[in-house]
Amino acid sequence: MKKNQIDIVTMGCSKNLVDSETLMKLFEDNGYHCVHDPKRPQGEIAVINTCGFIEDAKQESIDTILEFIQAKEEGRLRKLYVMGCLSQRYQKELEAEMPEVDKFYGKFNYKELLKELGKADVPACSGTRHLTTPHHYAYIKISEGCNRRCAYCAIPIITGKHVSRPIDEILDEVRQLVADGVKEFQIIAQELTYYGVDLDGKHHITELISRMADIPGVKWIRLHYAYPNQFPLDLLDVMREKPNVCKYLDIALQHISDNMLNRMHRHVSKQETIDLLKTIRERVPGIHIRTTLMVGFPGETQEDFHELLEFVRTQRFERMGAFAYSEEEGTYSANNYEDDVPAEVKQRRLDELMILQQEISAEVEAEKVGKILKVIIDRKEGDYYIGRTEFCSPEVDPEVLIKAGEKRLRMGCFYNVKITQSEEFDLYGEVVK
Repeated sequence: MKKNQIDIVTMGCSKNLVDSETLMKLFEDNGYHCVHDPKRPQGEIAVINTCGFIEDAKQESIDTILEFIQAKEEGRLRKLYVMGCLSQRYQKELEAEMPEVDKFYGKFNYKELLKELGKADVPACSGTRHLTTPHHYAYIKISEGCNRRCAYCAIPIITGKHVSRPIDEILDEVRQLVADGVKEFQIIAQELTYYGVDLDGKHHITELISRMADIPGVKWIRLHYAYPNQFPLDLLDVMREKPNVCKYLDIALQHISDNMLNRMHRHVSKQETIDLLKTIRERVPGIHIRTTLMVGFPGETQEDFHELLEFVRTQRFERMGAFAYSEEEGTYSANNYEDDVPAEVKQRRLDELMILQQEISAEVEAEKVGKILKVIIDRKEGDYYIGRTEFCSPEVDPEVLIKAGEKRLRMGCFYNVKITQSEEFDLYGEVVK
C-alpha cells in the first residue's frame, strides 16, 4: 500500500475517461499521487468509475468492485470509493449489497470526494485534466445526457437530458490542451449532432467544429456518436473544407428495417438513412464511416435480419461494430416488449454480421495498398511503430504497423507512410519522404 496514492480505475466509455482525468487533476492539485488503471490495487485509496450501460459492462464493474473490496479486507487498501453510471443508477442497491465500500457517488457529484478526504475543490484547475491518453491526443466531451429516448437505451435514465457545454469553455479547453502538446482531438458526446439545441433550439455543432479547426496547433479533429435523425448537413461542408477535420464520422444506425427502426423509436426511416449516407459520401469524398448495429431486438424477424445483412453488404461501411440486444430495466423496450429472440439466435446473427464485416474491412483496407497516407505515431511495440491514419480512431479502428529500422520515429509526430500490405483490420507500411 503506497501512502498518499490514489488508484483510479475507469470502466466503460471515453466519456467516463474524461471524468476520471478531471478527478485525477483535482486530486493531484490537492497533493495526491494518482495511478490510472493499475494492474492490481497499489495505493491507500481507490476510486472505481463504473459503467452501467449494458449487462456485460455492469457485471465487469461489479467484479472490479469486488476485487478491490477483497484488497481492502486483506489490508492492502484503506479506502474504497465508487462513482459513475452504475452507482448513479443503483446507488441504494449497491450500498445495501456492498457495505465495504466507503461511499458511492453518482455521475455528477464525484468532485465531492475531495471534501470526503478533507480537501477542497481547486477553482484554478476547473476544466483541466490529467491526460491518461498518449500526450498527443485527447478526448473532448462537449455535452452530457441525451434527449432521444431510443426504446432500448438506459443512458437518458442514467444521465438525464442533453446538456451542452458552453462553446467558449470547450474552445478554451482545446487551446489549453494544444499548449500542453495535444495535436489530435476526439470529439465525443452521447449525441454529438444535438449539440447546442438545448441552448437556443439550434444546432451549433458546425460552428463549434469550424471554430475549433481554426485554433492554431489543432492538427486532427475526429467526430464521434452522431445521430441520423435531423443530421446537420452543413457539418459536412466543414469536414470537406477544413483539412484538419478528419474525413471520419461515427454515426450509430442500430438497424435498417423500418419494422425495427419504428420499434426502436429511432425516428428515422430506412430510405432516410440510405439517402443520408449517400449525401455524406457525395459531400465528403473519401470519408470513412463508422457505425454500430444491433441484432436480436424484440420482434426482429429473420427477414429483418436479412435486410440488415444486405444493407451492410451494399453500404460497405469502412468501420462497424455490432452487439446483441440485452434488456435494460426501465427502458421502453423492457417495459413494453418481450425479449423474444433466443440467445443462440442473437449470437448466430451477430457472428454472421461480423463475418460479413470482416470481409468488407479486409477489402477496404486492401484498397489502401500502394497509397501514401499521413500517419500519426502512437507507440512502439516490439519491432514495430504503431500509428493511425485520419480514418482511424484510437483503440477501436485499424492501425498502421511500421517496421522499426534505422530511422527513429517520434511519438505524436506525423509521417507520410506508403502502405505495403494489409490485413483484415491492420495495415503495414514504410515511411517515405
